[in-house]
Amino acid sequence: MKMCIISHKTANFGKTRSHRAGKAGGTSGPWSKKAPAKSKKQEVNLRKIKVTNDKGSTETIRVSMKAYKKARQNEGRFNEKYSIANFHVIGNK
Repeated sequence: MKMCIISHKTANFGKTRSHRAGKAGGTSGPWSKKAPAKSKKQEVNLRKIKVTNDKGSTETIRVSMKAYKKARQNEGRFNEKYSIANFHVIGNK
């Protein structure tokens, strides 16, 4: 499962309803035009970035865009363990 290393964000699950004309099930009664609920999944917006850890070595991690933006405002520091190495984003440009 996709997850942010910093904020531990994962996908959101929910249901969506589309109201349609027509009968769902019976021919009469209060539930004759009930809207069917379809399940949906919203993935977290992740980016792969290179960071330097507290030991000084560089590693690639996946972070959410919210955590990435906060780190950029905070001079490249995520927390005590990670900091961004030259703001180099891998993959999506």
